[in-house]
Amino acid sequence: MISSPKLDALVRRLAKLHPGYAQLLREHTPNRAGLALSGLPLLTSERLEQCYYSQQSPTVVGQTVYRTSGTSTGISRAIYYSPEDEMHYAAAKTASYRRWLKTPPVPEPPLRRALADVGTGHAAATAPDIFRMLGMETETLAYSQPIEAHIALLESYRPNLLYTMPSILESICRAAARPASLGIRKVILVGEVASPAWQAAMTERLGIGAADMLDTYGSIEVGAIAAYDHRLRAYVLAEDLYAETVAAETLDSRYAPLEPAEGVLVLTSLRRSLFPVIRFVTYDVVRNLRTVETEEGPRQIFDCVAKRIGPELKHGEKISLYDIEEAVRRYALDAELRVSVRDNKLAVEIRSAQLTADQLSAIRNGIECKIPAIGEMIAGGMLEPVEVKLLGERQPWAQDEKGVKAKKLYR
Repeated sequence: MISSPKLDALVRRLAKLHPGYAQLLREHTPNRAGLALSGLPLLTSERLEQCYYSQQSPTVVGQTVYRTSGTSTGISRAIYYSPEDEMHYAAAKTASYRRWLKTPPVPEPPLRRALADVGTGHAAATAPDIFRMLGMETETLAYSQPIEAHIALLESYRPNLLYTMPSILESICRAAARPASLGIRKVILVGEVASPAWQAAMTERLGIGAADMLDTYGSIEVGAIAAYDHRLRAYVLAEDLYAETVAAETLDSRYAPLEPAEGVLVLTSLRRSLFPVIRFVTYDVVRNLRTVETEEGPRQIFDCVAKRIGPELKHGEKISLYDIEEAVRRYALDAELRVSVRDNKLAVEIRSAQLTADQLSAIRNGIECKIPAIGEMIAGGMLEPVEVKLLGERQPWAQDEKGVKAKKLYR
């Protein structure tokens, strides 16, 4: 648990930096003297729109900004990092990678070449420096390049380690004549949920062992969150993060109760300086959050990310329900939607009396082009096209509820 002095100092600093967060504290915790973490407000997406995204951004020398899919106002979200935030992010990732690479059996000969093939955003921007810190020469490949260019670079550069997203790795394995012949010895996954069954299928196709694939978990708001430990068979939370879980229905009464041992992950960071990661709601559902003793002392771990609820999904890059809603609203104001990501494919089911089947291609194009990076990766064969399906009035929704979002549109 975070000590009270550290928590008080953290809250004071962020409240001074973000007037909107200070106002939120005044409204929800008028008496903050000796306040415990559990007494602070949960930072839901709605509250963040009010206290962060709608506020003027702080100005810090050397800060960087990363933009993600839109809010309910239609404005893209800007996430700021200070130089100290960037250093901490890189250190957390480097530590988890080094820990994994030193786990017996240690790779022989040592890994010398890495290829970062991770689309856009924070992970792509910071990857070269991180792998150089690990003693590897590093090449990168633009997400806008077609799948043929990715295969050609893999064949010519022959990286020992591939740093990529599950959706991109699946495209590589589908396009390569013999994936195991590419010489990839280690894979680090980032950006999307990868089930154990999917990972097993990919490692088999690449001709590597299960422990040669490291699944990592993070977010642009928080940074590095956790990495899988094959010995513990669980995801280990990064240092200086404190995790708790809450029931889904405490966030919104419309959310269905979760399974036993599941909860929505809520994070507090002791290091994040330009974003208020204090009881930040990730909307990721994790299973069996607990504290265990490790060689490095007490650490929080969880079994897996079971699914995601809330207003965002991931299809190569983040895309929000608001952006999908906007693409559909142009054609149907009466639409009900179910949006899901299954096997790294984004699917949108629509029920509407106003739509016709010949309008679906225009809706699909609107969704794919809403986030330019997604559109370019689909055009280049790096991502699967978005599936858009029109249901009849009595036709049931898809039964697989994992990762499904529901949205009804009104004028």
